[in-house]
Amino acid sequence: MESLEQLQQKYEELKKLNLTLNIERGQPGDDNLDLSNPLLSIVTEKDIFTEGGLDIRNYPGGVLGLPEMRAIGAEIMGVKTEETMAGNNASLKMLSNVLMWALIRGLKNSPAPWMGEVKPKMIVAVPGYDRHFRLLEELGFAMEAVNMTSAGPDMDAVERLAGKDAAVKGILFVPTYSNPTGDTISDENVMRLASMKTAAPDFTIFADDAYAVHHLTDTPRRPKNLLRACEEAGNTDRVYIFASTSKITFSGAGIGFLGTSKDNLYFIANLFGAQFIGPNKAEQLRHAKFLNGYKGGVAGLMADHARLLKPKFDAVERILSKELGEKGLATWSRPQGGYFVSLDTAKPVAKRVVELLKQAGVAVTPAGATWPFGIDPQNTNIRISPTRPMLAELEKAMEVFAVCVKLATAEFDSKK
Repeated sequence: MESLEQLQQKYEELKKLNLTLNIERGQPGDDNLDLSNPLLSIVTEKDIFTEGGLDIRNYPGGVLGLPEMRAIGAEIMGVKTEETMAGNNASLKMLSNVLMWALIRGLKNSPAPWMGEVKPKMIVAVPGYDRHFRLLEELGFAMEAVNMTSAGPDMDAVERLAGKDAAVKGILFVPTYSNPTGDTISDENVMRLASMKTAAPDFTIFADDAYAVHHLTDTPRRPKNLLRACEEAGNTDRVYIFASTSKITFSGAGIGFLGTSKDNLYFIANLFGAQFIGPNKAEQLRHAKFLNGYKGGVAGLMADHARLLKPKFDAVERILSKELGEKGLATWSRPQGGYFVSLDTAKPVAKRVVELLKQAGVAVTPAGATWPFGIDPQNTNIRISPTRPMLAELEKAMEVFAVCVKLATAEFDSKK
């Protein structure tokens, strides 16, 4: 093991390189985005009608979106077309709209609006998605954190919280390749969520399935579908599933999806219809033509994405294993899909690691971002986003990352 002085010297040498590297946000690389460039020219002024004869220049399809795009969204989420809404580019926006309507009107089976005398509570899994936490915070939800395990949220804790407190109105989590751990919920836990007894009659599962088709292997495991499970359990209206094409095609110019029971869908579509006449149908037609025409469809496009992304995840694993493996300095996830690697330092030094990285010219997600209110009680978790940089840049960033973990740990140990 290198001494503190040796690590300090190595770190100072890295700082002299004046690096500008970024592994902070889960963005596609330019080569991933290039796969979808045909979107930019696939629809022309001579191509303004859908297969069903709808004119995209007018108000076709209504709030639910074009039928062709709803079918693609249904395929991605594993539900039926008639259970699907296709919206604008952000599934997070669709999620926020559902939550806002729940607060001021309640959902289909709500006895009252969620915004009442008692502050509504939402169960969240940690480490988790920082944007979920910020959204819930801004909407005024109290957050009840449970651990994310290799089989999904800790169901013993979920059942305990949901079963005893009527103010707990739901759970929000990523079921497939969770952000940031890469964990996927087990079929057993899907059924436990679908069938558990809850104090709130309108307890709702909000499943942000952002990475449902973002596999890194040729043998992916898709968990049991939450909507089908709720149907089997007699709680058909318990779940809303969200997804998008954000990392399938263009990140900022894609299609968001919502999947839920038919009764839920028409309940929420009626409320959405008070806000807008319908989503961008020109964009939906472009996506429908492109994705349906791609060799192998959505699955074929995702296989091409995996071909570009897997070497980056392999590089993260290779460098972390070489530099930190079997040294008691950190543990990390080895995801089979998704966009992130989650690393936990052995000592409470995550903030110091991030500080050292910043000074060395490597941007990472702020320590604590994967917990509500940005506070990681253990000060150990760091989210790594390997997808955006070129492979050579990523390898250099991970080499610096490993040195910073070693140095921060050595500094901590020297103060004992």
